Amino acid sequence: MRVLVAMSGGVDSSVVAGLMARAGHEVIGATLQLYDQGRSLARGRTCCAGSDIDDARRAAATLGIAHYVIDAEARFAETVIGRFADAYAQGETPVPCIACNQGVKFTDLLGMARELGCDAMATGHYVRRVDGPGGAELHRPRDAARDQSWFLAATTRDQLDYLRFPLGDYPDKATVRAEAAGLGLDIADKPDSQDICFVPDGDYAALVGRHRPEALEGGEIVDREGRVLGHHEGIARYTIGQGRRLGPAAMVAGERQAVIEVDAPRRRIVVGPRGHAGRDRLALRAMNWLIPVPPATGLEAEVQLRANETPRPARIVPGDGGAAEVELAEPALAAPGQACVIYAGGRVLGGGFIAAAPPAGLTRSTT
Repeated sequence: MRVLVAMSGGVDSSVVAGLMARAGHEVIGATLQLYDQGRSLARGRTCCAGSDIDDARRAAATLGIAHYVIDAEARFAETVIGRFADAYAQGETPVPCIACNQGVKFTDLLGMARELGCDAMATGHYVRRVDGPGGAELHRPRDAARDQSWFLAATTRDQLDYLRFPLGDYPDKATVRAEAAGLGLDIADKPDSQDICFVPDGDYAALVGRHRPEALEGGEIVDREGRVLGHHEGIARYTIGQGRRLGPAAMVAGERQAVIEVDAPRRRIVVGPRGHAGRDRLALRAMNWLIPVPPATGLEAEVQLRANETPRPARIVPGDGGAAEVELAEPALAAPGQACVIYAGGRVLGGGFIAAAPPAGLTRSTT
């Protein structure tokens, strides 16, 4: 089998390339150069630029596989960085890793793999792909601490059929590092990437300001009734549930406050008592189902609203035009722009993005 492996220069993807080669497959390594290499050299916990490309090239040489570097800077700047800044300027909290997966990785790179005549594309993500009775299924990995299924919920059924995730059955990162050492890779002890890769200094608000200056313009902090409680230094610095940067608005009438809305058109941050700031109904857009679309009566399952939170019971009602409504068993803080991923146990059933208001075409069951 000919397999293209997406190699970021990290331990995980390098091990995947080694496992595929050891299994006797014809392996082609491909590394996407996503952003300015020079800015990444000062920080060693990013990916896909600077020394990471050299690490990927060296790993491929050690494994004896072909390796190519693809210049994807312009595409990445448009589909990930630009949209990241736009989302904050619109009062949303984006998930750039999902945008990257569904843009340059699982669309462009996967398309290139098909053009090269590859039978599959493999990555170092920690998820499991299971061949079920209805086709390929996406499941949580064995190592719960490294679960990346939330970030891959936008993967389509066609993409999932083509993808392979060899690390999903590994028990922990120590085992993966031991595998890297056994393959002779000199990056076996390389630290994991943890930053937003295109913000090497960690100051995402400054990046948003360079692309969308209005997102850092000051404005009012108000309560639900519109009473001014304080002032802020840019809506890009706030997300739903946040209690920091509120100044005198952090405590009102003895109650701790939290952000409950980012009103981008009026550059207002709306706060309310933290204990009463949640919602029990959410509108979703851009739904991606990994199962047949449920009936109009809805589906009882669990949903995860943030990358590291515990799933919660909910009823999901599909709508028209890629919309859906989520009825939560209990109110929760939900930020527009974040993903809402639907699970049945460890299996991902689908996911969409939380909308600020019900999108056009949403229908609700009356039964």
